[in-house]
Amino acid sequence: MNLRNQWPVLPLVAGLASGLLTGCGSDDGDASSNGNKIVVGMSDDVLATDPASGYDPGSWLLFNNVFQSLLGFPKGGTEPQPDAAESCEFTDTATKVYRCTLRDGLKFSNGDALTAEDVKFSFDRTLKIDDPDGPAVMFSTLEKVDTPDEKTVVFTLNTADATFPSKIASGAGAIVNHREYDANGLREDGKAVGSGPYKLDSFDDNKAVFSVNEHYSGSAETQNSGVTLSFFHGDQNGLKKALEKGEVDIAYRGLTAQAINDIEEADRGDGGIEVVEGSSAEVQHLVFNMDDPVAGRLGVRKAIAHLLDRDALMHDVYRNTATPLYSIIPAGVAGHNTAFFDIYGARPSRSKAEAALRNEGITDKVKLTLWSTPARYGPATDQELAAIAKQLNASGLFDADVKSVEFAQYEKDVAAGKYGVYVKGWVPDYPDADNFTGPFFGEGNVLDNNYDPGAITKTLLPRTAAESDRGSTDKEFERIQNQVAEDIPLLPVWQGKQYAVVQDRVYGLEYCLDASTVFRFWELSKG
Repeated sequence: MNLRNQWPVLPLVAGLASGLLTGCGSDDGDASSNGNKIVVGMSDDVLATDPASGYDPGSWLLFNNVFQSLLGFPKGGTEPQPDAAESCEFTDTATKVYRCTLRDGLKFSNGDALTAEDVKFSFDRTLKIDDPDGPAVMFSTLEKVDTPDEKTVVFTLNTADATFPSKIASGAGAIVNHREYDANGLREDGKAVGSGPYKLDSFDDNKAVFSVNEHYSGSAETQNSGVTLSFFHGDQNGLKKALEKGEVDIAYRGLTAQAINDIEEADRGDGGIEVVEGSSAEVQHLVFNMDDPVAGRLGVRKAIAHLLDRDALMHDVYRNTATPLYSIIPAGVAGHNTAFFDIYGARPSRSKAEAALRNEGITDKVKLTLWSTPARYGPATDQELAAIAKQLNASGLFDADVKSVEFAQYEKDVAAGKYGVYVKGWVPDYPDADNFTGPFFGEGNVLDNNYDPGAITKTLLPRTAAESDRGSTDKEFERIQNQVAEDIPLLPVWQGKQYAVVQDRVYGLEYCLDASTVFRFWELSKG
C-alpha cells in the first residue's frame, strides 16, 4: 500500500500469505451463534473512514466490514469471488475489458438502493480525488467505467491488467453511496455509509463501534451482534494489560514478540488466553541506494548479502515470530522462488564477503550507516538493524552503525536520496506476485533507490500483467526474482507471521488471519 508504509507491529499482526492457521478454534455450535458483542483492541489507528483516502491496515479493516466490493476474498482463499457482484469476467482476450453484473436487492445501511451508478461513482471519485494517502494509485490502468444499465458495470483498462479483479476485491474497491459522498472531496465527519455486513455506529479517538447491518445482502453470516474496535494508539503495554484484565476479547494488532512470548509463558496450562498464529506475506527489506558512493557498489551489496544471518535475527530479535525471506516474492504466494538463498546461501560466509569486496577493489573496512525508523515497520526494527550492523562488524570487513529517524523525516530523506541503506516494509494489497514486484520495479516505483530494472519494467511485468492464467506467469516472475538477486537493489530479510491473542471462548479467529488480509468481523463469536 503506497508501499503500504503503515507500521505493522510484529512482523505482522495483520498481513498476508497463504495457508491455514492453528489455534483458536473452529465453530463451537451454540457458542458461535449467541450474538454476543466482541471487543477488539489494536495499538495502531484507523486513519480514515472514507475509502478514497484510507490506505493503511486499520482503515482497510473498517472498509472490509462496512463496505462491499464487487468481488471479495473467501476465507482461506486468494482467488477473488463475487460479493456485491453476481458475476464478473474479462470479456476480451487482452484482459482490458472487465464486466460485472450486480446482485439483486443490494442496499446501503441507510436503506438506499445500491446500483451500477454507485459503483461507477466510487471508482471515478477515488481517481478524481487522487488523495496522496489513498488507493487511487492501484487503479492506474483504469481508463473509464461505463454503466449500460442499473445492474451492469464495464471497466475499460488502458493496458492489460489481469490482476484487476484482485485490486477491486481489496479495500480499494469499496463501494460508497453516491447520495452520501462528495464526488470532489473527502468525507471528514467520521461517518460511513456502506452496504457491508456491518454499519459504523460511532467513531472517535478511542473506539469505533459497529453493529450488524440489517440491509446487508451477501454471503457473510454474522456470528455476533456487533464489534467494538478499541484504539491504544501505539501503547503496546496498555493493550497487553487490557487483554489480561479481560477488557478486550482480542488483541489483533500491536503486541510485540516479547509480549506474545510473555503471554504464552504466563498462560501455559491455564487456558485463559490463547495465542493464534497465522501465516503472512508481510515482508521487510534492506534497500540500497544505487547512486550512493558506498551502497551503490555491487561488491558491497554482495558482501552484505553473504554476511546477513537471518536465522539469528529471527531467533534473537523476533523470537521466531517471523521467518527468513530469500526472495522478493514471499513463500505462499504463487511464483515464489528462493533466488537469494540459491546465490548467497543461508549461512554467513566471511570468505565470500571478503572476496566480493576485494573483487570490487575494496581493501579497507567499509564504513556504512543503516537507516531505520522506530515504529513504522514494527517496534523491533531499530533492534533488528542494530543486530545487522553487529553482524557486519563482527566480520571485520565493515564499520557499520545505525541511525533512527522519525517516519515523516525518514520518508523525506529517502526520497531525497540521503540514505545509502535503509529499511522498507510491505503489507501487500492483494495476494498476487504482481503486488510484490510491480510497486518496486514498475514505472514510478516506490523504492526511491535509483535502480534501473531494465527488462523487468519494460518486458517482464507487462507480460505478467497481460496473463489471465496467473499460474502461467511463474517463469517471468522467476526471471524477475533472479535478476533482483543478481543486482541486489534490495535484500529481503524476513516474512512475517500473523498473531492475535484471544480470551477463552472466543471463536472464529482462524477465519480472520489468512492470505486475503481481510479481518472478517462476521466470523467472530463469543461464548
